Amino acid sequence: MDERTFDRSGQHASVIGLGTWQLGADWGDVDDKEALAVLEAAAEAGVTFFDTADVYGDGRSEQTIAAFLSGRPDLHVLVATKMGRRVDQIPGNYVLDNFRAWNDRSRRNLGVDRIDLVQLHCPPTPVYSTDEVFDALDTLVEEERIAAYGVSVETCAEALTAIARPNVASVQIILNPFRMKPLREVLPAAREAGVGIIARVPLASGLLSGKYTRDTVFPENDHRTYNRHGDSFDVGETFSGVDYVTGVEAAAEFAALAPEGYTPAQLALRWIIDQPGVTTVIPGARSPEQARANADAARLPELSGETRAAIRDLYDRRIKGQVEARW
Repeated sequence: MDERTFDRSGQHASVIGLGTWQLGADWGDVDDKEALAVLEAAAEAGVTFFDTADVYGDGRSEQTIAAFLSGRPDLHVLVATKMGRRVDQIPGNYVLDNFRAWNDRSRRNLGVDRIDLVQLHCPPTPVYSTDEVFDALDTLVEEERIAAYGVSVETCAEALTAIARPNVASVQIILNPFRMKPLREVLPAAREAGVGIIARVPLASGLLSGKYTRDTVFPENDHRTYNRHGDSFDVGETFSGVDYVTGVEAAAEFAALAPEGYTPAQLALRWIIDQPGVTTVIPGARSPEQARANADAARLPELSGETRAAIRDLYDRRIKGQVEARW
């Protein structure tokens, strides 16, 4: 699989990575055997970038990645984790002592002395403008606890603030055919600054797979049930902030745009990696089959101008009014 570079850190990632939120929690139950099988399938398909967080299953996702990689010393995988969501979300918690403690825990979970990439996990907005926060992250690099750092953001404004920081290696942001606003300013600014873009929620929590209907019922411990209205965290993380009925209807239109040989999910992933400035996209997977199908999207041809225009028209008609003002 093709790899792209985080220019500021010199690190490389496969254009399609693997998001491992599903392997920790909040997407229904996935047992250890299934989780390891997903990691194996992704790696065998050429994925060299795993994204996790210390809150995914309260460390379970990090530990599962460690268990898998310990048995595969032949693999060269860039592992990115995130920190900051295990405490109350107030700016005062984003200080060096806490960073060291969170980093110690993640290094233990991942079984490494130095983590490849650590990202602030959608912190309160003032954090992105606080010099002391980034001084503390620089200290973690100097102490060789981490090789590089980035941020995960909710809004385009937060992304642009982070990109202006000289040592931010990456920005993780929601980008998919139902969330196009980052194309206007965030991706061009990142390209100019040499900041990598990690595109998350690429399938709008599965909507863009075309598999769901108005009558689909998700498990009670799935965020697509309990966070549909933003009761537990930012609603933009669930169905990209699109209300479910609108999302299902628009997803059916989207599926009809898939060229021959593409699944709807592969169409969404191919659309994302075709965008200039995207370094990697991190779909999750609950089965080896899903992991392999996601990776296969990187081997499909670039989309035609006609298909891209039709996707844009769908977004403008059905989705834009719901999401652009908020994120």
